[in-house]
Amino acid sequence: MKKNSTRDLFEVALLTAGWFALSTQLYHNVVDGLAHGVPWQSSLLNFFSYFTILTNLFLAASLTLPRFLPGMALSRFLEQPGVRSASLTYIVIVGAVYELLLRHLWSPSGLQWLADLLLHDVIPLGYFVYWIRYVPPARLRWRDALVWLIFPVGYFVYTMLRGSVFGHYPYPFFNVPQLGYDGVLLNAVFFAIGFFGTGALVVALDARVKAAQPARVEAGRDEAER
Repeated sequence: MKKNSTRDLFEVALLTAGWFALSTQLYHNVVDGLAHGVPWQSSLLNFFSYFTILTNLFLAASLTLPRFLPGMALSRFLEQPGVRSASLTYIVIVGAVYELLLRHLWSPSGLQWLADLLLHDVIPLGYFVYWIRYVPPARLRWRDALVWLIFPVGYFVYTMLRGSVFGHYPYPFFNVPQLGYDGVLLNAVFFAIGFFGTGALVVALDARVKAAQPARVEAGRDEAER
C-alpha cells in the first residue's frame, strides 16, 4: 500500500464510503424484502439491477483494486485516466438523475438515508473533485464520449430483457407496462443524449482544464507515488 498522502486519504475515503453505502443498501434491501415475503435471492438480483448500484460498485472497485492489488492487469486497466474519465461521466449522471427525477419518490431514514446520501451526492461530488485534482490528463477525443455510451446502452438492453422476463423495471422512466415501449424508447434517447453531453463535457474539461495544468496534476501523482 502506498504511503500516506492527500491523494491516498481521498481515495481511501471514497472507496470506504462506497463499500459502506453499497453494503448498507444491500442489507436493507434483503431485510425489507424478507419482511414482505420476497426471497433473498430475488432481492439480491434486484439490487444489482440499478444503474446507481452498478456505477458505484464499479467506482469502488476501480479505487480498491489498484490500491491493494496494483500488479493485476485489471488494476492497471481501471487506473487508466480514460477509464477514470468514463467513470466520472457515469457517476455524474447518477447524481443528476437522482436529484432531478428520483429523490422525491422515497424518504429513507437512519443508515439507509446515509447510504442514499453517499451513493447519490457525496460520492459523485467527491469523485469529481478527485478527478480534477488527481487524475492525470487522458488526452481524450470526442469519440470517447461515444464509446462511453456502450455501458449505459448495454444496461438499457439488459433492463428491457430482464423486465420482459421478470416484470421488474428498476426505474419509472423505463417502466414498459406504464409507458409502453414507445415512451421508454423516447426516454432512452433522451438519456443517451444526456450521457453523450456529459461525456463531451468531461472531454472538454480534460482538454481545457486538466491539460492546461499538467505540472500540478503530475505533482499530485508524484506525491501519491512516493
